[in-house]
Amino acid sequence: MSRLMLDLALARRIELAEARAAAGAAAALMRLRPDTGVAVDEIAGGYAVYCGPNSPVTQAVGLGLDGPVSEEEFDHLEEFYRSRKEPARVETCPLADASFIEQFGKRCYRVTEFTNVMARPVSESDTASAPQSSSTGVTIERVAAENIDLLTLTVSQGFAEHLPVTQEILGVMRAFASADHVECYLARWNGSVAGGGIVIVRDGIAGLFGASTLAGFRNRGVQTALLKTRMARAAESGCDLAVCLAQPGSTSQRNVVRQGFTVLYTRVKFERDFAAG
Repeated sequence: MSRLMLDLALARRIELAEARAAAGAAAALMRLRPDTGVAVDEIAGGYAVYCGPNSPVTQAVGLGLDGPVSEEEFDHLEEFYRSRKEPARVETCPLADASFIEQFGKRCYRVTEFTNVMARPVSESDTASAPQSSSTGVTIERVAAENIDLLTLTVSQGFAEHLPVTQEILGVMRAFASADHVECYLARWNGSVAGGGIVIVRDGIAGLFGASTLAGFRNRGVQTALLKTRMARAAESGCDLAVCLAQPGSTSQRNVVRQGFTVLYTRVKFERDFAAG
């Protein structure tokens, strides 16, 4: 398998694929809940997204990768969130232009999160590796539109040890699952719902997102089966690259490393709460 070498072009491609996925989720949420006040704006080569207060999708992604960013553009970014009474949260690639990075220091932003961006090439062998059946009892099925609510509840409950399952979280997951270019998969263990995951196929990149396992079904191969199924779909769709996100040192990171993924870079989330001054 060829080894990925990070450069600005690759970073821009990955960041924009995720930014467009977030914009797609916002468009789906607007269709599902037009009263949410959803908004998307293209700024500094990326996207600022608003999907309601404190939503995990309410943040800016992909900014600063097209060259220098002016103070006026950064003012535009801040006004997008300030006008909605929301803190500015900016997921930032380390290859972003220095003029963009220095604004965070000038404007008293704080670092609130690190995320490893992990990737590996997609090959024809990924199609053959998809689990047809499993001696461990794990089976994977693509989710039809009428079962989206089951998927979103399952995935949200799988994350419940870190985030409470609120109607807002369910709404965001439903929007992601309903967006264009998204395919959803449900995992069962001996017939019982055990977990789920999403793949977003866009511009030759397969984004593997939203995967979780219910607490009672962990360490049974559920995540491995979900990952292999989605990698097979990536190969069938003609993607050349698969990308996923993980917290540094997390179980999720260890799982995908075992499947050949490597850390390309670590993103930093910068945040400024305008209400705090």
